[in-house]
Amino acid sequence: MFDFSIVTRWFDELLRHTLGLGNFGAILIECVVVGLAIIIGYAVLAIVLIFMERKVCAYFQCRIGPVRVGWWGTLQVFADVLKMLIKEIFTVDKADKLLYYLAPFLVIAASIGTFSFLPWNKGAEILDFNVGIFLVTAISSIGVLGVFIAGWASNNKYSVLSAMRAAVQMISYELSLGICIISAVILTGTMQISGIVEAQTGPWQWLIFQGHIPAVLGFLVFCIAGNAEANRGPFDLAEAESELTAGYHTEYSGMGFGFYYLAEYLNLFVISGLAATIFLGGWAPINIGIESFDAIMNYIPGIVWFLGKTFVVVFLLMWIRWTFPRLRVDQILKLEWKYLMPLSLVILVLMTVCVAFGWTFTIA
Repeated sequence: MFDFSIVTRWFDELLRHTLGLGNFGAILIECVVVGLAIIIGYAVLAIVLIFMERKVCAYFQCRIGPVRVGWWGTLQVFADVLKMLIKEIFTVDKADKLLYYLAPFLVIAASIGTFSFLPWNKGAEILDFNVGIFLVTAISSIGVLGVFIAGWASNNKYSVLSAMRAAVQMISYELSLGICIISAVILTGTMQISGIVEAQTGPWQWLIFQGHIPAVLGFLVFCIAGNAEANRGPFDLAEAESELTAGYHTEYSGMGFGFYYLAEYLNLFVISGLAATIFLGGWAPINIGIESFDAIMNYIPGIVWFLGKTFVVVFLLMWIRWTFPRLRVDQILKLEWKYLMPLSLVILVLMTVCVAFGWTFTIA
């Protein structure tokens, strides 16, 4: 498997020694290049996910989806982006102006921050700390503040009610997400995201294979809780159009609304990417112990493996959204506190016991 760190080291040597920019200049240019890469990747994935959602939704509802703008409707998203960019941005007279304008930036900052931790390929981790998993959960929590502040600062009763729903839902489901992540940390023995992927590079070493029943259950709980964390159906009580118009972003227009729209879809990708990284091996290929088969799998670039696994989880979450009806707020909280939370604690105990007694599935 190709190690992308070869490219990054070459680029660093080019800036420092060949071009003679020194330490400060090299780091500055590298930060600009990485920042541009994050923003471009963020925008491209948002376009792909929005188009994919429309087509998947149409398929499940026996429709065609966008077909008129561009071939097979491929330019429809670009038309919508252009429309959003040129729409008038209005303000609410009685809103708390500072918090009103701050909230979308908190949401988009949390989304981009967690997006930056995804391991795209071996050696292509943008942010890779020894406590990376901890930082991901910490940064993602900022998004809850952005949602709650938006509803409160809008001075709109529908927005306030939506913000209260979103806050209690997201805070509740963060617990199940965190416990499932801790189970994976216990199995791999590291909180570094690249280390979690490296622990899954052997034959049948993806966590859903290593941890067998507890890991499979943890993966399912992670996907359900992640769907709720991203405020997507059937957990979209915060944006229940029939009850709350547009919910916490009712009073936003133009790119203020666009930031929330982008963050929703990229949070879907982040949750799917973390599920693929933690439980499905991330960029690690599937190896089964047969030399010829494993050699062929290792020729496939890591980024292809990562994106393939991530989009499988994305499709699964979209399938859930367009299959199940929206839950009531009491049903959402009952699902978390009476079922997912106890189940995730059981998974944590089972995983600990399996690791302590060596009952994990490994091939020497």
